Amino acid sequence: MYSQEEIDNLIKEMAGVRDVKPGDDLMNDLGVTGDDFHELIAAYAKRFKVDMTTYLWYFHAEEEGALTSIGRSFFKPPYQRVKHIPVTPALLLESANKGRWDIPYPPHKLPRRRWDIIIDQVFFVVVMALVLYACLK
Repeated sequence: MYSQEEIDNLIKEMAGVRDVKPGDDLMNDLGVTGDDFHELIAAYAKRFKVDMTTYLWYFHAEEEGALTSIGRSFFKPPYQRVKHIPVTPALLLESANKGRWDIPYPPHKLPRRRWDIIIDQVFFVVVMALVLYACLK
């Protein structure tokens, strides 16, 4: 059986925070977001040998670069289409001791394509083409 102290130590190590309470939401209370959140969850799964096959990231955290996306002005990313479910140290401990991620997610439907990302990619290609054209002129 794992202890709350082991979970807290991982969070402190990965997130650079000094104080962790069992009910703290990693994202909203401790400020762990984007890539930092995903790296912490990956390290957690590895260290505590947690089967994460049912884990759905978009219920728990934002993506990196949330403020720099043009496509998100038109289409919501997955994490804005569902209700946030906090990941707390207590939840991490419970899942570690079960050996699997055991969160019952509510029914939801996401689009097949990430139009927000597609718009960003098209915008990037157009800008690069314009820059290249300007340089060759």
